[in-house]
Amino acid sequence: MKSILISGASVAGPVLAYWLARYGFDVTVVERAPALRKTGGHAVDLFRPAMEISERMGVLPRIEAAATGATRMSVVREGRRKAVDVDLGKIFQATSDRHVEIMRDDLAEIYYDAGKDHARYLFGDSITRIGPDGEAEFERSAPGRYDVIIGADGLHSTVRRLVFGEVPEHHVGGYLAVLSLPKDLAAAGEAHSRLHVGVNRAAALYTARTLPDARAVFLFNRPEPLDYHHRDVPRQKELLRQAFAGLNPEVDGWLARLDGDGAFYFDSITQLRLDSWSRGRVTLAGDAGYCPGPAVGGSTSLAVVGAYVLAGELAEAGGDHEAAFQAYERQVLPLVQASRKFALGAAKTLIPGSRAAVWGLVNGARVAAALPAGVSRTLAKLNSKGLRLHDSMPVRDYAAG
Repeated sequence: MKSILISGASVAGPVLAYWLARYGFDVTVVERAPALRKTGGHAVDLFRPAMEISERMGVLPRIEAAATGATRMSVVREGRRKAVDVDLGKIFQATSDRHVEIMRDDLAEIYYDAGKDHARYLFGDSITRIGPDGEAEFERSAPGRYDVIIGADGLHSTVRRLVFGEVPEHHVGGYLAVLSLPKDLAAAGEAHSRLHVGVNRAAALYTARTLPDARAVFLFNRPEPLDYHHRDVPRQKELLRQAFAGLNPEVDGWLARLDGDGAFYFDSITQLRLDSWSRGRVTLAGDAGYCPGPAVGGSTSLAVVGAYVLAGELAEAGGDHEAAFQAYERQVLPLVQASRKFALGAAKTLIPGSRAAVWGLVNGARVAAALPAGVSRTLAKLNSKGLRLHDSMPVRDYAAG
C-alpha cells in the first residue's frame, strides 16, 4: 500500500485525505494547529464543480445546512447616508447554477469528518525537513518515509519553502482582514449583511446561522506591498486602522474593538504564479501551490477541484507519482491560469480605485439584482471566463472511485 503524507488540514488537505483513503492509500495528515481551527475564519464560496465533488463525498446535505443564509446586503457609499439594498440571491444565481456560501471553518470541519476515520491526523505538529526519497522529519513526531508528500498548507506553505525555496508572491494590490465581533452588532440579522465602500477600501459586517459572533471583513488596496510580517499582529492592526480611518462612524466602531478578545486575521491578497508545483515525490495542492488571490479568485473551489483531481490521478496511475503529477498539472494549470486572470479583475471591482469605480460597483450590483433571475443568468452564461468561470471548471468522474 502506497503511503502518502499531507501537510495541512484546512480544505484541500481533508478532501485529499478522503479520496486517497477511499482509493486505498495509507494517508497521514499533519497540521500545525493543535486542533481544527474554529474561530476567526471568513465566508467562502463553493461553485458547481466543488458542489458536485462534495455530493460524491456524501457531505453536500451538511454543507447546505451550514450555509450562511445570506440573501440581502445594504451598501453605503463613503460620504453618503442612504444605503442601497441589494438582493444577493439573484447575484449568486447569475454566477452559478449550484452555489453555497459557507464559513471556511465549518467547511473544513465537514470535510475532516468525512474522512477522519480512514486517515491518520497528527495535530500540533509540522514538517521540518523533506528528503529526496520521501523522508520527512517533524517537530514532534518520529521521522518517516512516504511514497508521496503533498503540501496543502496554505499560502505560507512550509512544504513549498522546504522543497522549492522562497517562491515570490505576486502582490495583487489588496489586503484582507477579518475581525470577530459580538453578534448583536449585526442588527439586521443573519440573512442581511452591511457593506461600506469607498475609494480603495471596503468593509462589511455579517453573521450566519452557525456563528456565535459576527465577522467584520476589511478589503483595502495599496499599490506597493506594506511592511509587516505575517505573524506580527500589532503591526497588522495598526495598518488596518490607518487604512479605514474616517470611512464611516459604524466602521470606526468596529475598529474600536480591534484590541478586544475577538479573533483576528490579516494577510495580503497575493498570487502564486508557479506553472509547475511538483518536484520529485512532492507536489502542492490548493493555495500552497496556486493561490489565485484570497477572497477574489475562487481559491476555495479551486482547492477542492485540485485536491480531487490529484487524488484521482494518483489512483489511476496506481501510485506512480511521476505520471500522476504530470496529469494533475496538465488538468489543473488551465484552471489556475484562468483564476489568476479573473482575480486581478475581481480585486479591482471589489476594491474600487476611484469615485467612478465606487459608483459603478454600487449601481452595478443594484442593476444586477433588479434584473429578472432568468435574464441575469442568461447574460452571465455568455461569458464562461468571467462571472461563470468557476462554474465552468470540468470535473472528471474517476473510474478508480
